[in-house]
Amino acid sequence: MASLNSSLLTLEQALEKMRSRVSPLEASETLALTDAAGRVTAAAVISPVNVPPFDNSAMDGYAVRLADLTAGTPLPVAGKSFAGRPFAGDWPRGSVLRIMTGAAVPAGAEAVIMQEQAEPVGDSVRFTAPVKPGQNIRRIGDDIRRGDQVLSAGCALGVAELPLLASLGITDVSVKRRLRVALFSTGDELQPIGAPLADGQIHDTNRFAVRLMLRRLNCEVIDLGIIADDAQALRAAFRQADSQADLVITSGGVSVGEADYTKTILEELGEIAFWRLAMKPGKPFAFGRLDHAWFCGLPGNPVSAAVTFYQLVQPLIARLSGRIHWQLPARLRARTLTPLKKTPGRMDFQRGVFHTSPRGDIEVGSTGPQGSHVFSSFSAANCFIVLPAEQGAVAVGEWVDIEPFNYVLQS
Repeated sequence: MASLNSSLLTLEQALEKMRSRVSPLEASETLALTDAAGRVTAAAVISPVNVPPFDNSAMDGYAVRLADLTAGTPLPVAGKSFAGRPFAGDWPRGSVLRIMTGAAVPAGAEAVIMQEQAEPVGDSVRFTAPVKPGQNIRRIGDDIRRGDQVLSAGCALGVAELPLLASLGITDVSVKRRLRVALFSTGDELQPIGAPLADGQIHDTNRFAVRLMLRRLNCEVIDLGIIADDAQALRAAFRQADSQADLVITSGGVSVGEADYTKTILEELGEIAFWRLAMKPGKPFAFGRLDHAWFCGLPGNPVSAAVTFYQLVQPLIARLSGRIHWQLPARLRARTLTPLKKTPGRMDFQRGVFHTSPRGDIEVGSTGPQGSHVFSSFSAANCFIVLPAEQGAVAVGEWVDIEPFNYVLQS
């Protein structure tokens, strides 16, 4: 049975504790490129071919031998080389070949002269600029050589990566298995979205929001619904989630209320590494381990749940998924357009809207009330205003750090 740490951890301390304990999943599978978008490479990808696969022209122009060139003397055009239809005949000495961009450079050609530096003279052509050996020729393997590593293990496959693999003739790729995440909410006050509400009841928007973010992170979601504030029901839900998932996420039940059973049950079934953070919103965030799965307990307030998911669960998922280059967007300095309320004590993630001024400065304003229940602050925001723990109130015109939203929170 684990004991709870009564001290508040900073965000950096919490992230380091998570990083130090968690390793990427090892399971992998092989998928066709057409099914691999958003997945993470399980092994380095090696090129089976040279790119380009042959010497080719970088310009529309004329392929020449340097020995055939005499300043100001026209040379006859002996043939043409097109992309996909290379010149196949004999190339007589003292002549040039018309060549198009991407076309194979014929054997013996030492340069390509762009058509803008050529003047037609009947069936011949005269060149108007000096010629350098190798100019405008893209050599075999200039971009990628056979045997080169083109992607490392732990690389997310997207629009930049998958067409690259396709261009190499690769048809399938070894990827990490999708992370399985079990999700449920706790609370007798919660009702499914769309259900009628009695007095004291609210819709379960946290689970809905988390499910949307998990899908943007390409996780396989196991949605266990709403679990009542009942120790036996919660125990059964945790055991089911632990048996099916790599990560279990709950919303609610990690505070200090009399009906919050989550911490007690987790101590019984596993271990809690920490459960209180020196950040706002999001102080009651729990991280720990069950028998088979990792666990993250999000606060019940909607904004707190979204902020802790973004700042803590998102990097955890990236690590479990094997992403090696993942990071949140770099923080930027911005001048405030509105005053910001803040009491020293905890790092604060306020929702803001930033833009670049005509002067080139980044400016940011608050979205308005910052209560942990005001989820509308996200729909108007495009960044977090990150205020350090020791920071007090911020006046208009002061400089602050902002963190632009990534794809998880962007529209």
